[in-house]
Amino acid sequence: MKPWWLLTGLTLTTLLAGCSEAPKDTAVPTAKPALTVTTTTPQLLDWSQTLKASGNIAAWQEAVIGPEISNYRITEVRANVGDIVKQGQVLARIAPEAVESEVVEIRASVAEAAATLAEARANHERARQLTAKGFYSTQQNTQTQTAADTALARLNAAKARLQSAELKRAKATVLAPDDGIISARSATVGTLTQPGQELFRLIRGGRLEWRAEVTAAEVGRLKPGQVATLTSPNGDALEGMVRAVAPTVDPQTLNALVYVDLPAEAAGKVSAGMFARGEFHLGQSPALTLPQAAVLLREGFAYVFRIAGDKVTQTKISTGRRNGEQIEVTGLDAKAQVVASGVGFLADGDTVRIVPAANTTP
Repeated sequence: MKPWWLLTGLTLTTLLAGCSEAPKDTAVPTAKPALTVTTTTPQLLDWSQTLKASGNIAAWQEAVIGPEISNYRITEVRANVGDIVKQGQVLARIAPEAVESEVVEIRASVAEAAATLAEARANHERARQLTAKGFYSTQQNTQTQTAADTALARLNAAKARLQSAELKRAKATVLAPDDGIISARSATVGTLTQPGQELFRLIRGGRLEWRAEVTAAEVGRLKPGQVATLTSPNGDALEGMVRAVAPTVDPQTLNALVYVDLPAEAAGKVSAGMFARGEFHLGQSPALTLPQAAVLLREGFAYVFRIAGDKVTQTKISTGRRNGEQIEVTGLDAKAQVVASGVGFLADGDTVRIVPAANTTP
Protein backbone atom coordinates (compact mmCIF):
# COMPACT_ATOMS: atom_id res chain seq x y z
CA MET A 1 0.00 0.00 0.00
CA LYS A 2 1.22 3.48 -0.96
CA PRO A 3 1.63 6.04 1.78
CA TRP A 4 -1.21 8.58 2.18
CA TRP A 5 0.98 11.45 1.47
CA LEU A 6 1.85 9.96 -1.90
CA LEU A 7 -1.81 9.47 -2.76
CA THR A 8 -2.53 13.03 -1.86
CA GLY A 9 0.30 14.29 -4.07
CA LEU A 10 -0.95 12.29 -6.99
CA THR A 11 -4.45 13.63 -6.55
CA LEU A 12 -3.24 17.23 -6.45
CA THR A 13 -1.07 16.64 -9.48
CA THR A 14 -4.02 15.24 -11.38
CA LEU A 15 -6.22 18.21 -10.45
CA LEU A 16 -3.56 20.72 -11.42
CA ALA A 17 -3.01 18.95 -14.68
CA GLY A 18 -6.74 19.10 -15.39
CA CYS A 19 -6.80 22.76 -14.68
CA SER A 20 -3.87 23.43 -16.96
CA GLU A 21 -5.55 21.86 -19.98
CA ALA A 22 -6.30 24.34 -22.82
CA PRO A 23 -9.97 25.36 -22.88
CA LYS A 24 -12.05 24.18 -25.75
CA ASP A 25 -12.75 26.67 -28.60
CA THR A 26 -16.23 28.23 -28.26
CA ALA A 27 -17.88 30.31 -31.09
CA VAL A 28 -18.75 33.91 -30.14
CA PRO A 29 -22.43 34.49 -31.04
CA THR A 30 -22.94 37.05 -33.88
CA ALA A 31 -25.48 39.90 -33.36
CA LYS A 32 -28.65 39.30 -35.34
CA PRO A 33 -29.41 42.09 -37.85
CA ALA A 34 -32.34 44.24 -36.80
CA LEU A 35 -33.37 44.96 -40.39
CA THR A 36 -32.39 44.33 -43.98
CA VAL A 37 -31.89 47.71 -45.60
CA THR A 38 -30.81 49.44 -48.76
CA THR A 39 -28.69 52.57 -48.74
CA THR A 40 -28.76 55.88 -50.52
CA THR A 41 -26.65 59.02 -50.70
CA PRO A 42 -27.82 62.65 -50.89
CA GLN A 43 -28.35 64.11 -54.36
CA LEU A 44 -27.54 67.70 -55.27
CA LEU A 45 -30.45 69.01 -57.36
CA ASP A 46 -31.35 72.42 -58.77
CA TRP A 47 -34.66 73.35 -57.16
CA SER A 48 -36.86 76.41 -57.41
CA GLN A 49 -37.03 78.68 -54.38
CA THR A 50 -40.56 79.41 -53.20
CA LEU A 51 -42.17 81.59 -50.58
CA LYS A 52 -45.49 80.42 -49.16
CA ALA A 53 -48.24 82.92 -48.40
CA SER A 54 -51.99 83.18 -47.95
CA GLY A 55 -54.59 85.85 -48.50
CA ASN A 56 -57.98 86.77 -49.94
CA ILE A 57 -59.22 86.93 -53.51
CA ALA A 58 -60.57 90.39 -54.34
CA ALA A 59 -61.78 92.40 -57.29
CA TRP A 60 -59.04 94.29 -59.10
CA GLN A 61 -61.32 97.34 -59.16
CA GLU A 62 -64.97 97.46 -58.16
CA ALA A 63 -67.15 100.26 -59.51
CA VAL A 64 -70.21 101.42 -57.57
CA ILE A 65 -72.98 102.38 -60.02
CA GLY A 66 -75.71 104.68 -58.78
CA PRO A 67 -78.37 107.01 -60.23
CA GLU A 68 -77.28 110.41 -61.46
CA ILE A 69 -80.76 111.86 -61.01
CA SER A 70 -82.79 111.65 -57.82
CA ASN A 71 -86.46 111.36 -56.90
CA TYR A 72 -87.38 109.42 -60.02
CA ARG A 73 -88.88 105.95 -60.04
CA ILE A 74 -87.02 102.92 -61.40
CA THR A 75 -89.16 101.29 -64.09
CA GLU A 76 -86.88 98.50 -65.39
CA VAL A 77 -83.89 96.45 -64.19
CA ARG A 78 -81.98 94.58 -66.89
CA ALA A 79 -78.94 93.17 -65.04
CA ASN A 80 -78.50 90.73 -62.20
CA VAL A 81 -75.67 89.41 -60.06
CA GLY A 82 -73.18 87.38 -62.09
CA ASP A 83 -74.10 88.90 -65.44
CA ILE A 84 -71.23 89.73 -67.77
CA VAL A 85 -71.88 93.17 -69.24
CA LYS A 86 -70.26 95.38 -71.85
CA GLN A 87 -69.45 99.07 -71.61
CA GLY A 88 -72.55 101.15 -72.40
CA GLN A 89 -74.97 98.28 -71.84
CA VAL A 90 -78.29 99.27 -70.24
CA LEU A 91 -78.50 98.09 -66.63
CA ALA A 92 -81.69 99.88 -65.54
CA ARG A 93 -84.13 102.52 -66.67
CA ILE A 94 -85.65 105.36 -64.68
CA ALA A 95 -89.12 106.75 -65.49
CA PRO A 96 -88.47 109.25 -68.32
CA GLU A 97 -91.90 110.90 -68.42
CA ALA A 98 -91.15 113.66 -65.93
CA VAL A 99 -87.76 114.35 -67.46
CA GLU A 100 -89.24 114.38 -70.95
CA SER A 101 -91.88 116.92 -69.92
CA GLU A 102 -89.11 119.18 -68.61
CA VAL A 103 -87.33 118.94 -71.96
CA VAL A 104 -90.48 119.85 -73.85
CA GLU A 105 -91.20 122.79 -71.55
CA ILE A 106 -87.68 124.19 -71.82
CA ARG A 107 -87.67 123.77 -75.59
CA ALA A 108 -90.74 126.00 -75.67
CA SER A 109 -88.90 128.52 -73.50
CA VAL A 110 -86.00 128.44 -75.95
CA ALA A 111 -88.35 129.11 -78.87
CA GLU A 112 -89.98 131.97 -76.99
CA ALA A 113 -86.61 133.48 -76.12
CA ALA A 114 -85.50 133.17 -79.74
CA ALA A 115 -88.63 135.00 -80.91
CA THR A 116 -88.12 137.73 -78.32
CA LEU A 117 -84.53 138.13 -79.46
CA ALA A 118 -85.57 138.43 -83.10
CA GLU A 119 -88.12 141.13 -82.21
CA ALA A 120 -85.59 142.99 -80.04
CA ARG A 121 -83.00 142.97 -82.81
CA ALA A 122 -85.54 144.21 -85.36
CA ASN A 123 -86.56 147.05 -83.01
CA HIS A 124 -82.96 147.97 -82.50
CA GLU A 125 -82.29 148.04 -86.24
CA ARG A 126 -85.25 150.40 -86.82
CA ALA A 127 -84.13 152.58 -83.91
CA ARG A 128 -80.62 152.78 -85.37
CA GLN A 129 -82.00 153.91 -88.74
CA LEU A 130 -84.34 156.47 -87.16
CA THR A 131 -81.52 157.75 -84.98
CA ALA A 132 -79.42 158.31 -88.08
CA LYS A 133 -82.25 160.37 -89.58
CA GLY A 134 -82.72 162.36 -86.40
CA PHE A 135 -86.07 160.93 -85.41
CA TYR A 136 -84.67 158.94 -82.37
CA SER A 137 -82.37 160.15 -79.74
CA THR A 138 -79.16 158.33 -78.89
CA GLN A 139 -80.70 157.26 -75.57
CA GLN A 140 -83.58 155.53 -77.34
CA ASN A 141 -81.12 153.72 -79.59
CA THR A 142 -79.18 152.54 -76.55
CA GLN A 143 -82.37 151.25 -74.93
CA THR A 144 -83.21 149.09 -77.96
CA GLN A 145 -79.64 147.80 -77.99
CA THR A 146 -79.93 146.83 -74.32
CA ALA A 147 -83.26 145.08 -74.98
CA ALA A 148 -81.67 143.05 -77.78
CA ASP A 149 -78.70 142.06 -75.57
CA THR A 150 -81.04 141.05 -72.75
CA ALA A 151 -83.10 138.89 -75.12
CA LEU A 152 -79.90 137.19 -76.30
CA ALA A 153 -78.85 136.44 -72.73
CA ARG A 154 -82.27 134.98 -71.95
CA LEU A 155 -82.04 132.79 -75.06
CA ASN A 156 -78.61 131.51 -74.00
CA ALA A 157 -79.92 130.74 -70.51
CA ALA A 158 -82.88 128.85 -71.97
CA LYS A 159 -80.53 126.84 -74.21
CA ALA A 160 -78.37 125.97 -71.18
CA ARG A 161 -81.46 124.76 -69.31
CA LEU A 162 -82.43 122.68 -72.35
CA GLN A 163 -78.99 121.11 -72.49
CA SER A 164 -79.20 120.26 -68.79
CA ALA A 165 -82.67 118.74 -69.24
CA GLU A 166 -81.48 116.64 -72.18
CA LEU A 167 -78.52 115.46 -70.15
CA LYS A 168 -80.85 114.52 -67.32
CA ARG A 169 -83.02 112.63 -69.78
CA ALA A 170 -79.95 110.71 -70.96
CA LYS A 171 -79.13 109.83 -67.36
CA ALA A 172 -82.53 108.26 -66.93
CA THR A 173 -80.86 105.19 -68.45
CA VAL A 174 -78.28 103.58 -66.14
CA LEU A 175 -75.38 102.29 -68.27
CA ALA A 176 -72.39 100.06 -67.51
CA PRO A 177 -69.29 102.29 -67.28
CA ASP A 178 -66.97 99.46 -68.36
CA ASP A 179 -66.86 95.79 -69.32
CA GLY A 180 -67.14 93.53 -66.30
CA ILE A 181 -69.20 91.30 -64.04
CA ILE A 182 -72.08 92.47 -61.86
CA SER A 183 -71.09 91.52 -58.30
CA ALA A 184 -74.02 93.09 -56.42
CA ARG A 185 -77.45 94.52 -57.22
CA SER A 186 -79.78 96.55 -55.04
CA ALA A 187 -81.87 98.17 -57.79
CA THR A 188 -85.56 97.26 -57.54
CA VAL A 189 -88.38 98.20 -59.85
CA GLY A 190 -90.68 100.79 -58.29
CA THR A 191 -88.21 102.38 -55.87
CA LEU A 192 -87.33 106.06 -55.97
CA THR A 193 -83.74 106.99 -56.73
CA GLN A 194 -81.85 108.85 -54.00
CA PRO A 195 -78.58 110.81 -54.03
CA GLY A 196 -75.64 108.49 -53.36
CA GLN A 197 -77.78 105.36 -53.68
CA GLU A 198 -76.01 102.19 -54.85
CA LEU A 199 -77.80 100.31 -57.61
CA PHE A 200 -75.07 97.93 -58.84
CA ARG A 201 -71.48 96.91 -58.19
CA LEU A 202 -69.28 96.03 -61.14
CA ILE A 203 -65.98 94.12 -61.14
CA ARG A 204 -64.16 96.06 -63.83
CA GLY A 205 -62.99 93.87 -66.67
CA GLY A 206 -63.96 90.81 -64.66
CA ARG A 207 -60.41 90.94 -63.26
CA LEU A 208 -59.60 89.38 -59.91
CA GLU A 209 -56.45 89.59 -57.83
CA TRP A 210 -54.91 87.69 -54.93
CA ARG A 211 -53.94 89.91 -52.02
CA ALA A 212 -51.33 87.76 -50.31
CA GLU A 213 -49.93 88.61 -46.89
CA VAL A 214 -46.20 88.17 -46.28
CA THR A 215 -44.07 89.08 -43.30
CA ALA A 216 -41.92 92.17 -43.13
CA ALA A 217 -38.80 89.99 -43.35
CA GLU A 218 -40.01 88.32 -46.56
CA VAL A 219 -41.48 91.25 -48.46
CA GLY A 220 -38.05 92.38 -49.65
CA ARG A 221 -37.67 89.15 -51.66
CA LEU A 222 -40.68 89.96 -53.84
CA LYS A 223 -40.94 92.29 -56.82
CA PRO A 224 -43.36 92.92 -59.70
CA GLY A 225 -43.24 90.38 -62.50
CA GLN A 226 -42.60 87.31 -60.34
CA VAL A 227 -44.83 84.29 -60.87
CA ALA A 228 -47.16 83.06 -58.13
CA THR A 229 -49.17 79.85 -57.96
CA LEU A 230 -52.17 79.60 -55.69
CA THR A 231 -54.65 76.88 -54.86
CA SER A 232 -58.35 77.66 -54.59
CA PRO A 233 -60.54 76.12 -51.84
CA ASN A 234 -61.81 73.53 -54.33
CA GLY A 235 -58.28 72.47 -55.30
CA ASP A 236 -57.90 74.31 -58.62
CA ALA A 237 -54.40 75.64 -59.30
CA LEU A 238 -54.06 79.15 -60.73
CA GLU A 239 -50.96 80.97 -61.90
CA GLY A 240 -50.72 84.72 -61.56
CA MET A 241 -48.14 87.48 -61.66
CA VAL A 242 -47.12 90.00 -59.02
CA ARG A 243 -48.43 93.41 -60.05
CA ALA A 244 -47.37 95.44 -57.04
CA VAL A 245 -45.89 95.12 -53.57
CA ALA A 246 -47.33 97.36 -50.86
CA PRO A 247 -44.84 100.04 -49.77
CA THR A 248 -46.01 99.86 -46.15
CA VAL A 249 -46.28 97.17 -43.47
CA ASP A 250 -49.26 96.89 -41.13
CA PRO A 251 -47.92 97.95 -37.71
CA GLN A 252 -50.26 95.56 -35.91
CA THR A 253 -49.78 92.34 -37.91
CA LEU A 254 -46.30 93.23 -39.27
CA ASN A 255 -47.47 91.88 -42.63
CA ALA A 256 -47.39 93.50 -46.05
CA LEU A 257 -49.78 92.97 -48.96
CA VAL A 258 -48.64 91.65 -52.32
CA TYR A 259 -51.05 92.17 -55.23
CA VAL A 260 -51.10 89.29 -57.71
CA ASP A 261 -53.02 89.61 -61.00
CA LEU A 262 -55.01 86.48 -61.84
CA PRO A 263 -55.80 85.29 -65.39
CA ALA A 264 -59.19 85.93 -66.99
CA GLU A 265 -60.29 82.30 -66.49
CA ALA A 266 -59.88 82.70 -62.73
CA ALA A 267 -63.36 84.20 -62.50
CA GLY A 268 -64.83 80.77 -63.22
CA LYS A 269 -62.75 79.04 -60.53
CA VAL A 270 -62.58 81.52 -57.65
CA SER A 271 -64.75 84.35 -56.40
CA ALA A 272 -64.00 87.63 -54.69
CA GLY A 273 -63.86 87.15 -50.93
CA MET A 274 -62.43 83.61 -51.05
CA PHE A 275 -59.36 82.68 -48.98
CA ALA A 276 -56.52 81.00 -50.85
CA ARG A 277 -53.01 79.71 -50.17
CA GLY A 278 -50.15 79.82 -52.61
CA GLU A 279 -46.48 80.38 -53.16
CA PHE A 280 -44.20 82.79 -54.99
CA HIS A 281 -41.46 81.49 -57.28
CA LEU A 282 -38.17 83.22 -56.46
CA GLY A 283 -35.80 81.45 -58.86
CA GLN A 284 -33.51 78.39 -58.75
CA SER A 285 -30.98 77.26 -56.14
CA PRO A 286 -29.10 73.99 -55.41
CA ALA A 287 -30.53 71.63 -52.79
CA LEU A 288 -29.02 68.53 -51.13
CA THR A 289 -31.91 66.06 -51.16
CA LEU A 290 -32.91 62.66 -49.82
CA PRO A 291 -36.03 60.54 -50.30
CA GLN A 292 -38.59 61.34 -47.62
CA ALA A 293 -38.56 57.65 -46.64
CA ALA A 294 -34.93 58.08 -45.49
CA VAL A 295 -35.81 60.80 -42.98
CA LEU A 296 -37.19 59.97 -39.54
CA LEU A 297 -39.32 62.55 -37.75
CA ARG A 298 -39.19 61.96 -34.01
CA GLU A 299 -40.13 64.30 -31.16
CA GLY A 300 -40.15 67.30 -33.45
CA PHE A 301 -36.71 66.67 -34.94
CA ALA A 302 -35.47 65.05 -38.14
CA TYR A 303 -32.92 62.21 -38.23
CA VAL A 304 -31.22 59.88 -40.69
CA PHE A 305 -29.35 56.63 -40.00
CA ARG A 306 -25.82 56.67 -41.35
CA ILE A 307 -24.14 53.38 -42.24
CA ALA A 308 -20.94 52.53 -40.33
CA GLY A 309 -19.92 49.00 -41.25
CA ASP A 310 -22.88 46.82 -40.39
CA LYS A 311 -24.26 49.26 -37.80
CA VAL A 312 -26.26 52.46 -38.04
CA THR A 313 -25.72 55.78 -36.32
CA GLN A 314 -28.68 58.10 -35.74
CA THR A 315 -27.75 61.58 -37.01
CA LYS A 316 -29.77 64.73 -36.46
CA ILE A 317 -30.38 66.90 -39.54
CA SER A 318 -32.46 69.87 -40.64
CA THR A 319 -35.02 69.80 -43.44
CA GLY A 320 -36.12 72.45 -45.93
CA ARG A 321 -37.96 72.45 -49.21
CA ARG A 322 -39.98 69.50 -50.48
CA ASN A 323 -40.55 68.42 -54.06
CA GLY A 324 -42.63 65.31 -54.57
CA GLU A 325 -40.98 62.46 -52.67
CA GLN A 326 -37.71 64.35 -52.18
CA ILE A 327 -36.83 66.58 -49.25
CA GLU A 328 -34.01 69.08 -48.81
CA VAL A 329 -31.61 68.28 -45.95
CA THR A 330 -28.81 70.21 -44.26
CA GLY A 331 -26.26 69.14 -41.68
CA LEU A 332 -25.29 66.00 -43.60
CA ASP A 333 -22.16 65.10 -45.58
CA ALA A 334 -22.91 64.93 -49.29
CA LYS A 335 -21.08 61.57 -49.52
CA ALA A 336 -22.73 59.98 -46.48
CA GLN A 337 -24.48 56.62 -46.92
CA VAL A 338 -27.79 56.45 -45.10
CA VAL A 339 -30.58 53.94 -44.76
CA ALA A 340 -33.04 54.50 -47.62
CA SER A 341 -36.26 53.26 -45.99
CA GLY A 342 -37.72 51.58 -42.92
CA VAL A 343 -36.02 54.05 -40.59
CA GLY A 344 -38.97 53.93 -38.21
CA PHE A 345 -37.93 50.42 -37.15
CA LEU A 346 -34.33 51.32 -36.31
CA ALA A 347 -32.53 52.66 -33.26
CA ASP A 348 -29.08 54.13 -32.79
CA GLY A 349 -26.43 51.40 -32.90
CA ASP A 350 -28.60 48.68 -34.47
CA THR A 351 -26.97 46.05 -36.65
CA VAL A 352 -28.34 45.88 -40.19
CA ARG A 353 -27.87 43.73 -43.23
CA ILE A 354 -27.24 45.78 -46.36
CA VAL A 355 -28.56 44.62 -49.71
CA PRO A 356 -28.20 46.33 -53.08
CA ALA A 357 -31.07 48.54 -54.16
CA ALA A 358 -33.46 46.98 -56.69
CA ASN A 359 -32.63 47.89 -60.26
CA THR A 360 -35.56 49.81 -61.65
CA THR A 361 -34.05 50.23 -65.11
CA PRO A 362 -36.16 48.30 -67.66
